[in-house]
Amino acid sequence: MLKKLLRPSTWAFLREARQTPGFTVLDTVHGYVYGRWPYLYIGIGTGEHPIYRLLHPLVRFFRWLFPSKESSNPDQTSFADTYHGKVLTTNAARQLVMVEEEIQLVDLEHVIPYALARDIILKNPSHIVALECPCRASRTDPCLPIDVCLIVGEPFASFVIEHHPRRSRWITGPEAEEILEGEHARGHVHHAFFKDAMFGRFYAICNCCPCCCGAMQSVRNGTPMLAASGYVRHIEEDLCIGCGDCVEACPFGAIKMGEGVVESVLRNCMGCGVCVSVCREGALSLIRDFEVCEPLEIQRLITETKMPQGL
Repeated sequence: MLKKLLRPSTWAFLREARQTPGFTVLDTVHGYVYGRWPYLYIGIGTGEHPIYRLLHPLVRFFRWLFPSKESSNPDQTSFADTYHGKVLTTNAARQLVMVEEEIQLVDLEHVIPYALARDIILKNPSHIVALECPCRASRTDPCLPIDVCLIVGEPFASFVIEHHPRRSRWITGPEAEEILEGEHARGHVHHAFFKDAMFGRFYAICNCCPCCCGAMQSVRNGTPMLAASGYVRHIEEDLCIGCGDCVEACPFGAIKMGEGVVESVLRNCMGCGVCVSVCREGALSLIRDFEVCEPLEIQRLITETKMPQGL
């Protein structure tokens, strides 16, 4: 009877949950709720859903009544440890949607600098779904187009397509590339998202605008939900004419106007490459930033795992 009530993708999700070490019943419920009702989940998280406006005064009251204590334990995890994105260059994002083999890369702390949710386990990586962005859908005047979230691999892709048939569609790798390139041209940023409730691994590429994206909103409010790409912008001052196009385009506020040329605000730079694309003079480029975590470049990571140890 229960088997008839649950959809095939739900059973696949439950099987994956049982096979994931350390994944609890509570984690399973959390993951199901997140995948089944993402518009409610993220709408509340961004503060845009009507339920948030009803519950927020009550939440604030309980926070006042039971104030949280600052932990002195460096091993205690934060919200960002459980749910976060990795900034991708367009080339790195393109690699993720063109993987042709199943892969299992675990504990990528050198790439994903969080205590939890840092695995890339791709099953059926050619199964890709374009989903209407929950962040954009929660806004009254969202950026367009809206179907720009890419769900990659199983069991996630089938779960989304089966539970949200009117908001999602199957796409091919080349079609995913077109979405990535179109979003980059609009000045939006690619993020590979990881979540503890999604079996602690990568499940989606979101193409984010600073006006709608909940994660970028959280970063502005002090929650470090996004990790830098591993690159940083470099300015050739001799080529810069001070037009200011990059200042306007930068989604992280990492460039400002100086005296006749632009200047970097390096602490804000996430290495997305949006500014490089809008510079008509070729004065901007991305260079490797060795002070932050490594880039998520899947082909390089796959090659490294196949190399004999000790080389």
